[in-house]
Amino acid sequence: MQIKNRQQLLAVLAMGVLALLAADKLLLSPLSRLWQDRSRRIHDLRDRIANGSSLLKRERGLSATWERMRTNTLPTNASLAEQQVREAFTRWSEDSRISITSRTPQWKHDSDEFMTVEYRVEAAGNLAAISKFLYDIERDAMALRLETVEISSRDNDGQQLALGLQISGLVLTPQPRQQ
Repeated sequence: MQIKNRQQLLAVLAMGVLALLAADKLLLSPLSRLWQDRSRRIHDLRDRIANGSSLLKRERGLSATWERMRTNTLPTNASLAEQQVREAFTRWSEDSRISITSRTPQWKHDSDEFMTVEYRVEAAGNLAAISKFLYDIERDAMALRLETVEISSRDNDGQQLALGLQISGLVLTPQPRQQ
């Protein structure tokens, strides 16, 4: 092979390699990234569709559970809500034979969609009475949650116990219907 033909061949090969490199940088790499991004997006959309389909299948059960939870919330009228909770405390304390020494409500407007009323409750009784009282609170359908529980002894033998509770109740505020 002659030198001139060899140089031309090398020049053509070099230009071919440069063309392939340019095609890779300008076409193949961006298209590959685009395909990968679209594949991820399609995968995410398929997951969202599967989640949506799952929610639609469970809609009746979820709606029933939400309706049951919504009906067990406290009334939006503060005095009625406090009366319901006061009556519940009276019922629970009579059932468990615990003596409530104080209960203090405090209202909090956490959001436009709901409010909470927090109660600080002080009570006294023996271990069985306190256990029954706590059990009754947890088992009640009313939308109350035990936030903190403090139990301490009031005598040297530990027969009389003091109970400190912080309980929060949920009040859903009515929202205007969107049409």
